[in-house]
Amino acid sequence: MKIIVGLGNPGTKYLRTRHNLGFMVIDKFSRQLEMECIQNKFQSLFCKKKVGEEEIILLKPQTFMNLSGIAVKEAVNMYKCQIQDTIIVCDDLDLPLGKLRIRRTGGCGGHRGLESVAASLGTTDFPRLRIGIGRPKFKDTSGFVLSVFSAEEDVVIAESLEEACRALKTWVSDGIEGCMNKYN
Repeated sequence: MKIIVGLGNPGTKYLRTRHNLGFMVIDKFSRQLEMECIQNKFQSLFCKKKVGEEEIILLKPQTFMNLSGIAVKEAVNMYKCQIQDTIIVCDDLDLPLGKLRIRRTGGCGGHRGLESVAASLGTTDFPRLRIGIGRPKFKDTSGFVLSVFSAEEDVVIAESLEEACRALKTWVSDGIEGCMNKYN
């Protein structure tokens, strides 16, 4: 069993914001797998499907970014899923726009969603796929992460969403090492 969690904020107000890249990846990946995350479970929009030999669970926590860990912990505990079989997908201010970075473990880099997941799970030893949103030229990062992408940025992000979905397919089939070797 593999759990893939996209971090974001619920509601149409946040739909296309930079901080919702995790949700965007889950939406695209679920369409590719012919799944629909509409069921409410684990304080998340949830769907589950067997793909090949692997059961895949997709989650979009509806707790808001800063409390995402609550939903992740509920799902991990319910399915007794190993931490290394749960991957968190989120935005990253410190990566250039559209750049992917996949890690087996690591720090949270000031990302409140990752901090919440780490606090709820009691460890930072979980895989993560980060997608760069770039750092703003101005100092207000909270306003920046809640802003929408420009038309030019949308082109880059569309490609990154495709690449992120390919990376997740590799993670499911080949594990984190295979995924890191191919996409980092």
